[in-house]
Amino acid sequence: MALPAFGQGIDPLIGTWKMNLEKSTSTAPLAKSITLNWTGEGQNLTNNVDVVDAQGRALKLVFRHIYDGMPHPTTGSPDFDSTTYTRIGNTINIVRFRQGKTVEVGQGVIVPGKTYTLSIEGIDANSQPYRSVIVYDRQ
Repeated sequence: MALPAFGQGIDPLIGTWKMNLEKSTSTAPLAKSITLNWTGEGQNLTNNVDVVDAQGRALKLVFRHIYDGMPHPTTGSPDFDSTTYTRIGNTINIVRFRQGKTVEVGQGVIVPGKTYTLSIEGIDANSQPYRSVIVYDRQ
């Protein structure tokens, strides 16, 4: 088995993360559960997300993390249809759009092997503002 070059390794996002409901807060109703499953390598990651929303509906979302600051399609959400990402180390800056209009901004912070905290604010598909801090635990 080849070892990664010095200073390189597996991205700390790769793998499975689950929402910690006790540590998460939101002005909107919180989902009952969210599981993130990150795959890929380098500057091209895919985040497959399984959600059970506050009403008990199952949703599947797909986020393509390409850290070029350009919008890329996001599927499965009624609130947005594309996302831009930029990343410096373990901090990810996020802007989400619905039909070309900015509807959410946020930042994700990775503590490798422990937590991924996503702080976001925006306007949902029903024009209701929200602010959330969602904490995910590494599985």
